[in-house]
Amino acid sequence: MEKLSIEQVKEMLIYVADRIIENKPYLTEIDSAIGDGDHGIGMAGGMQKAKAKLEAQESFDSVYDIFAMAGKAMLMSMGGASGVIFGSLYLAGAKGMEPGTELTAEDLAAMERKSLEAVKERGKASVGDKTMVDALEPAVEAMEAACHKGLLEMLKEAEKAAYQGVENTKGQLAKYGRAKSLLERAIGHQDAGATSVAIIFRSMREFVEKGGK
Repeated sequence: MEKLSIEQVKEMLIYVADRIIENKPYLTEIDSAIGDGDHGIGMAGGMQKAKAKLEAQESFDSVYDIFAMAGKAMLMSMGGASGVIFGSLYLAGAKGMEPGTELTAEDLAAMERKSLEAVKERGKASVGDKTMVDALEPAVEAMEAACHKGLLEMLKEAEKAAYQGVENTKGQLAKYGRAKSLLERAIGHQDAGATSVAIIFRSMREFVEKGGK
């Protein structure tokens, strides 16, 4: 599969939403160790809203309109910092992209680079701060390095990099959120936001690997 059609992009984002929703208990458990324990609830709620919006819309003019709609739904429904950050993951990346009816590996890599820049600008976090950026930045760099290999190979590399980023957060002190006050006690626990990012990339890879079904 070299590119995704408008319909396939819509199906992919619904597939991603379903995977996040089913991981709600897992994300809640991770966040409960060092955070407020509400990350799974927020992510699942945001993805449910995004899924409902996408399913209700019969046609789209551009693949980026699909990402924008999903991102906006998350932004509006999740509230707080994570709503802005995870809404930006779709919304900011889609903004300013040349409208198109197909999504290639290069397009997705370019879009995720824009998402990363927006997330970093809004959240002020860098790699090493124990946030979603620890999974997102290496994933984006892996996408840019592998986008010439096609969608599936690129997403495999992105997934691997994102999960390595999640693993790396276990050894980090937190600089943001409730975990910041835990200091060394946060070490040994992975970041919930980074875990969500890794699940999103894994889900995209699964969807493409299954042939867009």
